[in-house]
Amino acid sequence: MNLSIMDKFKVLFQYLFSSFLSIEMLLLSLLLFLILVVNIKRKNHIIQMIAIGIYIGFILGILISYTTYVRTCVDSFIKAILSYIYFPSTIVYFFIIIFVTIMTLVTLFSKKLTNFKRIMNYLFFSILYYFFMSFIALAAYDSVDLVDTPILYQNEKILTLVQLSNFLLLIWLIFTGFYWLYRYLRKKYD
Repeated sequence: MNLSIMDKFKVLFQYLFSSFLSIEMLLLSLLLFLILVVNIKRKNHIIQMIAIGIYIGFILGILISYTTYVRTCVDSFIKAILSYIYFPSTIVYFFIIIFVTIMTLVTLFSKKLTNFKRIMNYLFFSILYYFFMSFIALAAYDSVDLVDTPILYQNEKILTLVQLSNFLLLIWLIFTGFYWLYRYLRKKYD
């Protein structure tokens, strides 16, 4: 379908007021939004728990009611991850480096990070930058077009650098997740 943005909004508004169900869902969503906004100042834990229950209940309802859809979504997600692991994209690799650059700036200016976490971030990010610079240097030296994916897959060095970078980023993400979980639990129970 070739709809302009205005046509898409028109279709959306036609749907919003086309049945009682769509109106009720809109009103319930707006009501939950308003309650959560008002609760920002009040910080009522009961309202927060009810909101969490509503969101989790919605997801559980979808998991129970539409198991085929959920299974297809999970399968597609896993296939996409495995496809990226075995056939990494240089485009995604570029955005990974942009993410690493942003995280380096966050590490530089954050006052909440411990020295241990800063050192680990600097270590991981320095290695990732080294791999990316090596990737660019090898591509330039071998006159490899960075957009031509099949040629990149034929070069073992370039492919290895991209795959190792992805693996290293995954290790950093897992480490960071456990780091924040440890800090949360330590703060909560100490």
